This record gives sequence, C-alpha cells and structure tokens, in this order.
Amino acid sequence: MTTTTELIAASVDAASATGKNDHFSALRFITCGSVDDGKSTLIGRLLVDSKAVLQDHLAGVQRAGETDLALLTDGLSAEREQGITIDVAYRYFATESRKFIIGDAPGHAQYTRNMVTAASQADAAVVLVDATKLDWKNPQLALLEQTRRHSLLVHLLRVPSLVFAVNKLDAVENPELAWQHISAALAQFAQDAGIAVRATVPVSALKGWNVVTPRPDWCGYAGPSLLQWLEQLPTIASERDLPLAFPVQWVEKFASSADTSQGRRVFWGRVATGTVAVGAAVQIFPSGQTASVAQVLDHARRPGTVAAGQSAGLVLDKEVDVSRGDWIVATASASAAVVADDDFDTPVASTSAWPAQREISATVAWMDDEPLVVGRVYWVLHGHRWVKTKVQRVLHRLNVHTLAEEDADTLAANAIGQVQLLLQEALPTAPFAQSRVLGSLILVDTASHRTAAAVLVQ
Repeated sequence: MTTTTELIAASVDAASATGKNDHFSALRFITCGSVDDGKSTLIGRLLVDSKAVLQDHLAGVQRAGETDLALLTDGLSAEREQGITIDVAYRYFATESRKFIIGDAPGHAQYTRNMVTAASQADAAVVLVDATKLDWKNPQLALLEQTRRHSLLVHLLRVPSLVFAVNKLDAVENPELAWQHISAALAQFAQDAGIAVRATVPVSALKGWNVVTPRPDWCGYAGPSLLQWLEQLPTIASERDLPLAFPVQWVEKFASSADTSQGRRVFWGRVATGTVAVGAAVQIFPSGQTASVAQVLDHARRPGTVAAGQSAGLVLDKEVDVSRGDWIVATASASAAVVADDDFDTPVASTSAWPAQREISATVAWMDDEPLVVGRVYWVLHGHRWVKTKVQRVLHRLNVHTLAEEDADTLAANAIGQVQLLLQEALPTAPFAQSRVLGSLILVDTASHRTAAAVLVQ
C-alpha cells in the first residue's frame, strides 16, 4: 500500500520533472517563537481568511459560541486540553498566486527538537513575537529567550527567509509605540546575530489585521501584509550543481520488469545533490568499490536523468555489495584521496568527489534532557546510515542572550554549541553551508534511543 509520504514525495518529484520547481513553487514555512505567542491562531487565521477551511470543520472548533482558530492546527487531545502545541502540525492552503505548506512548531523549550525537525525542511520561518509579554514602553526592551533561540536555530539551519511577525498589538495601550520599540529591538538582535531578516510585520492574528489583508497605517506600518510577503519568498535553492550524492534507502532485489533492470538490483532513494545519468562513474561508501550507472529510473520507473530532490532507482553496470544506508557518490576527476580508518589494516583508497571523513567539527543543537558528555559514544544518523561516534570535546557554547561564545565542557538541554566528533566509520560529509543533506546528522542516545541533537557539519 502506498503511504501518504510516498504520495507527497511522488507529487513533488512530478512537479520537479515538469519544470514547476521554480521560484514560485509551493512554499514550505513554519511558525515558531515562544509559548502562547499566537502561532496556532495565526495559522488558523491564514486558513480561514484564505478560505481553506470547510464550514463543517469550522463549526467543529467552536468554543462558547466563538471560533477558536488555534484548534484548526492543535489536533492532539493533549493539545486541546492544555491549550498548547506539542507536535508539529502541517496544513495546506493556496492563494491565486501560490501554494503553501505550513508547519506549526511548538514554543515550549522541551519540544525544541520538534521545532528543529520542522525547520530543517522549511523554505521560510515566521517567528512570532507577543507584544503583551514584552516591556514595550522601554526602548531598550529585552526579547524572550525562546524568540532568540528559535531565530538562531532558524539561522543555523540555513532557512532561506525569516520573517518577524509582532502579534497582539491590538491588546496594548499604544500599538504604534509598541511596534516602534519591538521592531527596533528585533532589528538590533538580528544585526548582532548576523541574521538576514526578510521583513518585520505588525499583525493581530485574532482579529486578522495585516495577516491576509493589509490594514493601512495601523501602527504606522504601510507595507504588505504577512501573506503578501509569503507570496514573494523564494524556495530552497536546489543542489543540482554539486557532484552526485545518493543515499540508498531501499534495495529492490528483483525488479518487476526485466526490461527496466536487465535482472540487476535496483537501488532506490532520493538524490541528495547533483544529477544522476547513465554512464556516471560512482563510488560506494563504505566499501570503496567503484562502478558505473547503467540505468536510471525516476519515481514512476521511467528511464531518464534525475536531479537533486527527486526520487530515483539506480542500476549499476556490475554486481557490487550495496545495502540500505550506503552512499553512492560521484568520483572526482582529481587524483585519488586516501581515507584513513583505524578499523582496517590498510587505508581505503577514495576517488570520491565527496571525500569521507572520520573527524568532524560541527554545530550542535542539543535536544536531550540528559546533557552531552565528552567521551561518551552516541549513534549518529547520516542519510540512512547509522554509525557510532564519540564526542571528543566541546569547543564552545553559544550564549543566546549575549550571543557570546563561552567555554564549556558539556551542553545542557536546548543549548547550542560547537563540538568535535570522532566517527567510528568515515562518512561522505560536507559543510552544511554547502549541502543541507550531506552536512546534517542526528545524534541518538545509545541507551534511551532518544534523539539527542541536531548536528550541522562545519
């Protein structure tokens, strides 16, 4: 049976194959920020005002005769009982000019891991700021910790566009003064942190002001509404211009048709970087074996060239040992590099365009309740491959209040820091700034199996 995820992946592949993956393709964005800033209500307002909610669904979110917009995204019973967002909820809507996929990320610190998961695949992030929680009369007001942390995480995860939405200005005595002071504080924070901000917009999610339709001259702001800004934002640039990297997700032992594979195994996955075509010279990790691509199948089993972001099935020109979790990468035209590996008597010769590494320096967003321990062994997930790794040392920890890099020997829950990792097995990684797929890993606790951290290779 085809799963929903597979159907969505197929539709994305089909859109890319027909040339629809351009600047104005479907925008995937998240809402984040501190607790009770109005993220769920904002999404509810976007859905209602864009007429993406059916009347019977709207009638089902009535409380005391009034529509509770937050219930349109808070679907878990625990979320409805407590009035908070716990897990990421995805909703879909469209305007005349664009389609949108929204992820409603939780604001509680203990659910930061859920926010990081959503942000890792987002084209844009809307960080909500609750005006009623700030000392808005003070020109030197301090932003909330979660506002700063989520903004920094969005920046670290290379989300292309960040928009600040200052919410609940309708609930303060002097909206124009509050807007002036809060927007100035956000601009100063972004400048100090080196964060590029696309826009800062005053909104009232509850009343719908400046969310879909502009409210002229409100708070002294005369710019586009939030939705109008979202309609203009770019999607994540494809990594098709990079050398090929292909993580193997599934090995098809017997093809459904001998005509498509000539009886050889088909290796299925989603192209991470570059473009794969017949005749491409490749190397398999971790075995180091080399081969050529004999055939390429797209998501619908049609032969042809497949680019980054699309699903593909590869048939190699000879039988080599390839399993789930292996990487198939392009070979480099330069002279061979050598990958050292202490687990083998001799080093593995590598002609890969993505040389494998065992020691990496990385930025870590620590998400486990148990602190990071230097010298401890964790599981690391890279693509579909699981490898053990040891934390050699913590280089520094980022202070989210002062943005200073502080000396540290451990990382507590929700901390952001720089660490040195030693992998048990060399992996074809790349700086996260170069490739979001090759440069991202996940640390998992070997005992509890909890996700411990998001890792961005530097």
